[in-house]
Amino acid sequence: MPKIKTGALVYYKSKAAVVSGVSDKIDIIFFKSKKRVRDKDIKLLHPGPLKDVSDLKLECPEAPDTLDETLALLEDEAVSLSDLAEFLYGEYTPQSAWSSWMLVVDDLYFEHITDEQGKDLIKARPLDSIQAEKQKRAARREQKEAWDSLLERIKSGNIEKQDYTQLTEVEQLACGERENSRILKTLGIAETSEAAHALLLKLGYWQEEYNPWPRRMGININDPQMSIPEPLETERRDLQHLQAWAIDDVGNQDPDDAISLDGERLWVHIADVSSLVSADSDLDIEARSRGANVYLPERTIHMLPPAITQQLGLGLHETSPALSVGFKITETGELEDIEVCFSTVKVTRTSYDAVDKELDSKFADFKALSERYYQRRLKNNAAMLELPEVNIRIAKDGEISIKPYTRSGSRQLVTEAMLAAGEAIALFATENQIAIPYAQQPEPEEIQHPEKLSEHYAYRRCFKASRHSTVAEPHFGLGLPCYTRVTSPMRRYLDLLVHQQLRAFLTEQGGKKLAHEELIERIGLAEEGSLAARKAERHSMQHWTLLYLQQQQQKNGTAWQGDAVVVFHDERKTTLILPELALEPKIRLQKHLALDQTVTVEATGINITDLWAGFRVLNS
Repeated sequence: MPKIKTGALVYYKSKAAVVSGVSDKIDIIFFKSKKRVRDKDIKLLHPGPLKDVSDLKLECPEAPDTLDETLALLEDEAVSLSDLAEFLYGEYTPQSAWSSWMLVVDDLYFEHITDEQGKDLIKARPLDSIQAEKQKRAARREQKEAWDSLLERIKSGNIEKQDYTQLTEVEQLACGERENSRILKTLGIAETSEAAHALLLKLGYWQEEYNPWPRRMGININDPQMSIPEPLETERRDLQHLQAWAIDDVGNQDPDDAISLDGERLWVHIADVSSLVSADSDLDIEARSRGANVYLPERTIHMLPPAITQQLGLGLHETSPALSVGFKITETGELEDIEVCFSTVKVTRTSYDAVDKELDSKFADFKALSERYYQRRLKNNAAMLELPEVNIRIAKDGEISIKPYTRSGSRQLVTEAMLAAGEAIALFATENQIAIPYAQQPEPEEIQHPEKLSEHYAYRRCFKASRHSTVAEPHFGLGLPCYTRVTSPMRRYLDLLVHQQLRAFLTEQGGKKLAHEELIERIGLAEEGSLAARKAERHSMQHWTLLYLQQQQQKNGTAWQGDAVVVFHDERKTTLILPELALEPKIRLQKHLALDQTVTVEATGINITDLWAGFRVLNS
């Protein structure tokens, strides 16, 4: 490098600088900033003299008219910066040196090299390389212009259809399918699911009705689309002579259980799904990963292809294949004389409302047996929690309706019959050493018999969640010594798993029974999917409930008002239950209210993205 003197123009960390002094180090000045550097930290561009870098035009220069001629002259030659300046600008001055160096740094037309003697030289790039780089840069410019335009449209809230592809990353963040978004980061918006959701609503990319919660919980929102095999050949007992009833809500689309009486014997018939879904088949693996049907107010996401329901649903055809469990219920509510078989049944579909009208006539014997069983569970301290539940429906025109579930006699009848079937299968499996997933729940620290709503709420908080095990242990909440879920194999995988194990025991074509370790693995996988399904359902219910509140306010012109019951106090807030909506908001009160006191509340705010609604007490 030539000796650097005071007044020389040098290049330091992408900046132009003037040398102000030379000693053991070099003093430089650039835009009123001073720095002492080593000579190896700078590059000499021109010996000067130059008083101030502000005397230079520092912006990146336009390509001079002599560029093409220079590129042709330097096709096979490397030259110094001073020579390049002469070629390009006809002179070697601080300005021409700086402009030439900027063209080198730009790395489009020239490249900086060092020869074998360590001398700095500049070489022209091949014309085809220059052209290719120009195309790349043009493409990047277009992309940047498109990006900047997208951001401007987002800021103004006027997006176009062409923007939807770019906004996919925001949608994925809103649904919990990714953790970041370049768009949100650039706009200075928090990279959270809630913030992404809010932006999509603001832009009209999503309508407020869009429910992100299934995707946010990792649910596959599409029904399985898989081929259905021919059913396994199964020797079946003919039970068509029995009058079998599938009792469900009006509009139910997956009737998977039915009941009938044969003298004093109660039969529970269950759709024979294991005849189509064998262990470790593609259908089985798919159902295992999902865990359960997902019941949303707006739709049902199926665990198995819906065509299976059409084929096996009880009462959807003249006759139905079933797994049937028969038993007697003693005067004390105990089960005896248990029988399990594959069967053919003839089922009549009906509704809870219809059965309620004939509960003391046509269904009187069913009612009597179920009452025995219920009383036994009650004596065993079964937790008969009575907390509000609602059914949310969305009409085709978007109208949302919320109706409380009624605890009718027919619902109690069916519930007791299904619980009895679960206990019967658990007893049968234990006696025959069939490994199945048993449902169990430990006893709480204190057994209570709640009466008031606040007591039911408090008692619920005492319970640990039920869990599944391969060991038959008591289920405290149900008041049963052993129990397994078995009556919904079309919509719960662990029920299907019980059916598969029973088939392996009952038939030669049923395949090999799963060992303990295999069963544990399947339970774990299914519970993971089932837990996600339950969370998606719970959050979806809240989502639509908030939309209902909003819809009611728009419809009536005033905020929603309704009754609330005080159920819990902590240090800061009071928990209310809104029976009409099955909501449990926490609010701050100005004065203390007694537990179980009913008050009128008004919705004060609704935030769909945060899944929150505020309420205030109007009277007390």
